[in-house]
Amino acid sequence: MSEIFNEYSKARRGWFLFGLTGWQAATLALSSLPVFWAVHQQAWASAGLFLFVSATVTLVTVVPVRGRSAVGWITSTAAFALGGATGWTSYRSRAAVGRAENLAEADLPGSLSGVEIHEGPPSGLAGARVAIVQNHQLRTWAVTATLVHPGIGMRDAQDRAAMAKGLADLLDQASRTELIDEILFLVRTVPEDGAERDQWIARHRRPGGPTNVREINDGLQAVLDRASVRTEAFVTIVVPESRISRAAREAGRGVEGRAQILHALMAEVDAQMRGGMGAADVRWLTSPELAVACRTGFAPADRAGIVDALVARSGLGEVNADIPWAMAGPSGADVVARHYSHDAWNSISATIKLPPRGALLGALAPVLTPSAPGERRSVLVAYPISSQSKAARRSSSSEWVADLGQGLRQRARVRESTKDRDAVTQVRAREAKVSRGSALIQPYAVCTVTAPKTARISEYGRQLDAAIRRAGFAPLRLDLSQDVAFAASVVPLGVSLTRRGDA
Repeated sequence: MSEIFNEYSKARRGWFLFGLTGWQAATLALSSLPVFWAVHQQAWASAGLFLFVSATVTLVTVVPVRGRSAVGWITSTAAFALGGATGWTSYRSRAAVGRAENLAEADLPGSLSGVEIHEGPPSGLAGARVAIVQNHQLRTWAVTATLVHPGIGMRDAQDRAAMAKGLADLLDQASRTELIDEILFLVRTVPEDGAERDQWIARHRRPGGPTNVREINDGLQAVLDRASVRTEAFVTIVVPESRISRAAREAGRGVEGRAQILHALMAEVDAQMRGGMGAADVRWLTSPELAVACRTGFAPADRAGIVDALVARSGLGEVNADIPWAMAGPSGADVVARHYSHDAWNSISATIKLPPRGALLGALAPVLTPSAPGERRSVLVAYPISSQSKAARRSSSSEWVADLGQGLRQRARVRESTKDRDAVTQVRAREAKVSRGSALIQPYAVCTVTAPKTARISEYGRQLDAAIRRAGFAPLRLDLSQDVAFAASVVPLGVSLTRRGDA
């Protein structure tokens, strides 16, 4: 893997002309049969009516509108309207209405409602218990770590290529485990709140110091806080229940057995990220730390209060600075068609389309740059990993479909475009790499912007789309699914856009 990633192709390729899939071609054929029957009977009025119906069916079935077919839009709109009418799209936490009984039980909205947090066994010299995330809806297990990386902004091409190879080795290694189903990298750029500096000044400022020096320092802090951002990076590994259950039978069954398997996977991923990918530090989060990451995902401004509580606890020892999972989510959230509303914030999410010429490693950096004070940007880069047996079947099937489509176009004397020829070449190259042991992945990215409700979130959404275009990609707004996109790209709990159940 080089620093330019361009060896990708469609997840599903059409068998027939113009890239149609089997069910699309069958639908078009069935809708056109009445037209030919009417022409055979010389019923021209009926033929015209059937032709209009056939053209409408073709338009609805084949033509995509912003990434979805018309059938998909109709289904999603009906489901969204039903959810709004029944109140499913509105969320109020149990703590907000005074019904929180078990504070250790997670109370999260939407796609995060099936999450349960377990304490892992003690590990390391400090005996820390890593938080294990069990998602009952998706039937998955996940662990999350904070990642400290020096970045690639000032690196040369050789270092970038080495880090890209380290990432490819990490994905290949995860595929060989036959357990890890997905690796998620999440980066959040948060406006600087100056909490740490306020605490440092409170400890070191002398009461009788010069007034002009104090005014200069306070002015510098005010200016720098408005212009500065903090970067938070997380990595999450996701293991489906169908894979880990077999291995857990040999490790004690239950949560303990699954925790043992996850700890072994954590050690492998940790070593590869510190080595090949050049990470400076990888620290797996405990339950209180993960609760803080979850809470600050929904409410970025709460971090300053959390930092103050942590400092007070280090001095007094009796301050409760932990966030219970019953309060780690928002007090209220509402799903709107084009944005997601949570507490005092609004968020807009968009995915990106990979360009045909390829994506440069680190090209998403402009997307993480805020355009205004108080704005937060988040980017999720997900790497779903197919098992080796499934990868072999899928790559062989894609190559067969590509050859069949190429043969049909030749028989129909349809000119093969450069795009189709490059796609066939990429499919064959992918099949060759998979047969040699490389992992088969289908990466995707989701970008999210969060702003206070006092600002116009639509303007921030346009700025996000502009930043995606500056990075060399095409944005695609995730309308009618903003809540799921927010949960995947902001909250590091292992939520995926591609998973609907146990794999």
